[in-house]
This record gives sequence, structure tokens and C-alpha cells, in this order.
Amino acid sequence: MQLSDREQDGVIVLEPKGKIMGGPDASLLHDKLHEILESEKKKVVIDLSGVDWMNSTGLGILISSYTTLKNSGGQLKLANVTEKIQSLLVITKLEGVFPAFDTVDDAIASF
Repeated sequence: MQLSDREQDGVIVLEPKGKIMGGPDASLLHDKLHEILESEKKKVVIDLSGVDWMNSTGLGILISSYTTLKNSGGQLKLANVTEKIQSLLVITKLEGVFPAFDTVDDAIASF
């Protein structure tokens, strides 16, 4: 997985690309979130449009990210959730946990 980030309207947008499978992916996202929190940013959108696949470990990374932000007074929202990832969220009954939006702009506007 590759991870890029940018700021738009005071919201950090994380853009993972490839597969989210755990291992180094987990520490990459974890380290980035802690870097964001240290910079006093509390609003994060993860743009999933570039993610080909996510396994259960990848889903765990999302849950951990959501919890870390929430416990620090922040919010995490998802954008551009692919059909594969949406079905994974439905199967695991997590679709209600993550606020998900069709576009990054819609997710940002929801804060």
C-alpha cells in the first residue's frame, strides 16, 4: 500500500493506494494518524477510491484508526468506498460504524 495525504478545507484527506492487508500497511497508517493528531488536526477522511482490496486485517486497521481518532476527540469518515469494501463492511456489520460518502467533497462538507 502507498499512502499520500493532503489538507482540504482544514480536513486531512488520506489517500491509500493498492491493497490494505496489514503488516507494514498497519504501521504506515498508524504512524500517519499519530502525526496528524500531534499536529492538532482532528478531522480525517480516508479516500478509498485507490484501494483494490482490503482483508480482515485491513479492516482492523480502519477500526483502529477510527478508535484512535475518536478517543482523541477527532472524527474519521470514509469516501469513495468501492463495492468490494462496501460488501466487506456490510458482511461484518460495520457499515453503520463508519460514516461513508460518495465523494471526498461530500465527506468534508459533513464535518
